[in-house]
Amino acid sequence: MNVDQNIKEAPVSAKLRGLIGRLREHPLARVGPGLITGVADDDPSGIATYSQAGAQFGLNMLWTMPLCFPLMAAVQSMCGRIGRVTGKGLAANIKASFPPVVLRFVVVLLLAANTLNIAADIAAMGEVAELVTSVNRHLATLFFTLATLVLQVFVPYHRYVSFLKWLTLSLLAYAAVLFTVHVPWSEVALRTVWPKLTLNADTATVAVAIFGTTISPYLFFWQASEEVEEMKGARSLLEEATPSEREFRRLRWDTWSGMFYSDLTSYFIILATAATLNAAGVTNIETAAQAASALRPLAGDLAFVLFATGILGVGLIGVPVLAGSAAYALAEAMGWQEGLELKASDARGFYGVIAVSVFAGLAIQYLPISPMKALFWSAVINGVVAVPLMVVVILLASSRSVMGPFTSSRPIIILGWIATALMAGASIMMLFPS
Repeated sequence: MNVDQNIKEAPVSAKLRGLIGRLREHPLARVGPGLITGVADDDPSGIATYSQAGAQFGLNMLWTMPLCFPLMAAVQSMCGRIGRVTGKGLAANIKASFPPVVLRFVVVLLLAANTLNIAADIAAMGEVAELVTSVNRHLATLFFTLATLVLQVFVPYHRYVSFLKWLTLSLLAYAAVLFTVHVPWSEVALRTVWPKLTLNADTATVAVAIFGTTISPYLFFWQASEEVEEMKGARSLLEEATPSEREFRRLRWDTWSGMFYSDLTSYFIILATAATLNAAGVTNIETAAQAASALRPLAGDLAFVLFATGILGVGLIGVPVLAGSAAYALAEAMGWQEGLELKASDARGFYGVIAVSVFAGLAIQYLPISPMKALFWSAVINGVVAVPLMVVVILLASSRSVMGPFTSSRPIIILGWIATALMAGASIMMLFPS
């Protein structure tokens, strides 16, 4: 009896091992921090910004995405390179190379901006969940808060990251939306390179919001730290006897493909809302949930469900990335043990920052602060910190004392300075719109 049972179970277990092996070899297994960082860039608050751009200006804000792509990819590739070459996160490198006031300024503002952004994101997720399931939005936000916190605290990074990679597929929902509506593709191609715009305060405000949403400080910290996590205890490139061109190819592919995926999705969101909301005369969108709700009578239930699914999926990535980037920054600044691979008992300060930032974001839901106000102040703070932080990133990535012979290439450095100048102009226009 036992022999027969073992014979029957052997093929089953072999098939199971084969399935697990194939899953480990799936295309998502060969990408990492760049993909997750890119998708986190399209969090619910970012979706709200892109939706407003499409609703208010139609096809005439599509040009921003081709412009943003090489700039955001260059900055993120520098951040990832810093992490992989030095074996330390961005905050740890700033701590070692700059006066303490620089690190304090960046970390304090990052913590404030991320908490407000978390508040806006989980509010959007709660609203969308209520629209789709009729579950009370406050119960939904509590569920999402606890779910993301439990996954980050109790699931080791090497397992948790697989969950995040599969969630990146949720962005495909925005491409699918385009199959449910009429899209004037010839007009789309023309307006992408030749928009019809009136240069006024409204145009400047939305353009600034798009650039500020696309190039965000929390993404810098997250990607650098996740490159360190991905090393799995291996030596940094500075410590290795021979340079690893294969590792640099992997980093370039991961970062540029991840940013392209993110940028293309943002383009699709602007396009989908332009082809539906703007075409129907709906020009004011304040939240991602409002955009999903407005799509339903115009494009049907399928478009609504796809758009809403995308919001929930990227929210489950965006919130952990926001909380995690804040935790990495503060833990490195304070010299605490840090890393999502560590147990909670071994990195209490690190996981404590994650818990506090997520619960603070949840608490804002019950204060007389609207999610849009939280998002506005998050954008303001990100605008203040982005420019000096980008200068710091470029200086680190081009410094031989930090990077040894593995400094970033001249074209990447040039793109980084262009991105910095663009963000500086955007920040000035945001703070002084007149």
